Amino acid sequence: MRRLCIVGVLTMALLAALALPARLQQSPAALNATSPLLEKLSAAAIERTHLSVRYDPAYVRIPYPNGDVPADTGVCTDEVIRSYRALGIDLQKEVHEDMQRNFSAYPNQRRWRLAHTDTNIDHRRVPNLQVFFSRKGESLPVTTNNSDYKPGELVTWDLGGNIPHIGIVVDKQSLPGRHLVEHNIGAGPKVEDVLFSWKITGHYRYFGPAR
Repeated sequence: MRRLCIVGVLTMALLAALALPARLQQSPAALNATSPLLEKLSAAAIERTHLSVRYDPAYVRIPYPNGDVPADTGVCTDEVIRSYRALGIDLQKEVHEDMQRNFSAYPNQRRWRLAHTDTNIDHRRVPNLQVFFSRKGESLPVTTNNSDYKPGELVTWDLGGNIPHIGIVVDKQSLPGRHLVEHNIGAGPKVEDVLFSWKITGHYRYFGPAR
């Protein structure tokens, strides 16, 4: 009798799974690709193109947490930081806390010869964000396939000469299946068809801190 009960429970569970909507039966990767948070991040990035921002890579002392350089200045990383902040996610705080616990995992020692964290600049450096998104988000395959890059995902590039850059894939397309990117490469926040303009060095999703 006990065996019959177990079989009955398993059968009911199987039938319930089959009755689930198709979206709920998708793989975790497929669900992530359609995440409401990533949709909001894409929208926040597009919204930033309505603002006037002068490209300025100067080191600036800022408050912590939720610190920011002057709103009318910034670089490529500030587009990512400000887009996430519009969703209530403070990358300054999240990056700093992870670097405090895992400083050797980040390139600060060898690249900038730093012996400690710096809340003014750490989160504004592309190589640090690459490590952070790999550790706390999802590191996705780097390909030349348009369809592999979805709105709300993050892409990093080498512009040449080991100059890093970062942008946010957004829900606008230039060609069927190829999404545009919101970034600031010197002329302020722009949405442009630059996904494959430079060598891609990273492809990520980040959903914010674990709750």
